[in-house]
Amino acid sequence: MNHSEIVSFIWGIADLIRDSFKRGKFQDVILPLTVLRRVDSVLSPTKEKVLETQAKLKAKKLENPEAQLKRASEFAFYNTSHYDFEKLLADAPNLAANLRNYMAGFSPNMREVFERFDFDNTITKLEEADLLFLVMERFKGVDLHPNNVDNPTMGTIFEELIRKFNEALNENPGEHFTPRDVVQLMVHLLLAGDESRIQKKGIVVTVYDPCCGSGGMLTIAKEHIVGADGASGEVEPINAEAAVHLFGQEVNPETWAVSKSDMLMIHPDGHDAENLAFGSTLSDDRHADMDFDYLITNPPYGKDWKRDEDTVRAEHARGSAGRFAPGVPRISDGQMLFLMHMLSHMKDPAQGGSRVAIIMNGSPLFTGDAGSSESEIRRWILENDWLDTIVALPEQLFYNTGIATYVWILSNRKTETSKGKVQLIDATEAWVPMPKSLGDKRRQISPEQIGEISEIYARFRDKGKSKIFRTTDFGFRKIRVERPLRLNFKASPERIERLSEETAFKNLAASKKKKMEAKAAEEQAGREQQKAILAVLEALPEDLYRSREEFHQVLYSVLESRGLKLTAALRNAIFAVLSERDDEASISMDLNGNSQPDKDLTDYENVPLGEDIEAYFEREVRPFVSDAWIDKSFIDQLDGDTGRVGYEINFNSYFYKYQPPRPLEEIEADIKELEGEIISMLKEITS
Repeated sequence: MNHSEIVSFIWGIADLIRDSFKRGKFQDVILPLTVLRRVDSVLSPTKEKVLETQAKLKAKKLENPEAQLKRASEFAFYNTSHYDFEKLLADAPNLAANLRNYMAGFSPNMREVFERFDFDNTITKLEEADLLFLVMERFKGVDLHPNNVDNPTMGTIFEELIRKFNEALNENPGEHFTPRDVVQLMVHLLLAGDESRIQKKGIVVTVYDPCCGSGGMLTIAKEHIVGADGASGEVEPINAEAAVHLFGQEVNPETWAVSKSDMLMIHPDGHDAENLAFGSTLSDDRHADMDFDYLITNPPYGKDWKRDEDTVRAEHARGSAGRFAPGVPRISDGQMLFLMHMLSHMKDPAQGGSRVAIIMNGSPLFTGDAGSSESEIRRWILENDWLDTIVALPEQLFYNTGIATYVWILSNRKTETSKGKVQLIDATEAWVPMPKSLGDKRRQISPEQIGEISEIYARFRDKGKSKIFRTTDFGFRKIRVERPLRLNFKASPERIERLSEETAFKNLAASKKKKMEAKAAEEQAGREQQKAILAVLEALPEDLYRSREEFHQVLYSVLESRGLKLTAALRNAIFAVLSERDDEASISMDLNGNSQPDKDLTDYENVPLGEDIEAYFEREVRPFVSDAWIDKSFIDQLDGDTGRVGYEINFNSYFYKYQPPRPLEEIEADIKELEGEIISMLKEITS
């Protein structure tokens, strides 16, 4: 069977358990038993040798036989139980007990895999439902031996199964499996230009994925460097003699278990499998003391990071000593946290530096205004000149979401040509239709198109689908533009009536005293004061004043004559209710003689970085609002200059091409044709 037939066969086993297991629990049965069937097939040729070795070592009373047993199995794991799939099924009445004995015979590293699957609990549930024998017998019908299913194909099978489970759960469209064509493109871009570096004799290369999932990105990256074991391979390896060490971390226990089991079977020495850590990368960085040559990942999109919030915010508070110094994005989306995490694991340029590939949706490009955490993170990246390239991908590439995605390539060892610059590549049209849609995936990027995109990237030219920008081209300084407050004043009954709704006025008759007598007395005094104030206002002439100063003199002369003194809060409340905006009124001044700004007319301007804000203001603002001014108190928190610095990458605007509307004559002709068709249809119905 080819890999699609194997996936269909295994998925068909779900029919056996459909009545006893909820759809969301299918993976609890199918994934661990798929791994178990594969592991059993892998170990079968050396089974007797392992048992013989164990017997000899036991006779010698050797305390730590693990190394010898691994050599006997020819893998980084082994099983010392006398059972295998055949023998287990031969003793159906004792299948559950024998299966547990079989599981206990695995080496600790493989036992951990099945513990993450919580397989012992699954055995119990299958046994209680009288399904254990039926399910295992069905699994016996699929041959997963490496001679028939090589490691890359097995990886594809696991990923296809995981995709089906994700579709069944449909919990979060952002948590999607990364299709192989997208991974191939990312790896091409990640390694592009580094061929001579990787081809050095004795080179040691480290590759890291902080959201490694089933490990596909790591294994494909290794295949590009040293070639694929047992597979034809899609590209010529760069250096088959290179020592490539893979590192990763995954928070989902089942996915981690699949990844680790696959790594244990791919690499006889098991070193890559031991480098796959379990846990949340954001709150429990299991590789905190390491830096890597190449970093690649597909973080979850639009997923909140509430479970990691306390640790993330505490680390942000540590500033440059932590991973999240520039800022923390909104709680609903943690993509940029993973980006900062990866950048914190880059090697120092003096030690060779690093390259990073990450695929994200459009949100990290532009979400957040100047001064926001998202903008500050972009600022940190661009001002450190780490962003190398962004590639816009076609939509409908992923299995359970059709959103637009972008591959970011970053490095702290950019070439002389690319220093201080960023390349944007529009690859949204680089796709071919899928022979058969898989969920929302209706398109794929062909190997030829991957080559074309990689070539555009390598050429680094400002032409066609590629545009070159300076890092500062994405920055701007947001200035606050104020206009003066112009008010008229009038002590009309309608305006005076508004005072009763003002908090400062209502509080006069509200007492905080606890004793009833004192409380009542204070409230009564407050009501008397309210009446006195209203009497003063009603005594004012109902003239319309277009000068605050003039009305101020009139009001205070009456207040003094009545012996009333007002708090600042009451005074402001009275001026607020008796005033209305009036373009013909004079400018209101504060106590220092400065123009008061009209907050309803406050506006903002984004001045491109490098341009003088005063010159911009005189050219773009002053001709249209002559009384406006720049608020010099609105400053950037980092450089202290007027205006806040922001960065955004409005990708689509750089590649937008104006499409003129069709001529009116053509549109009218289409409308008339449609009218004729409708009339003909109505005639057929009425006849």
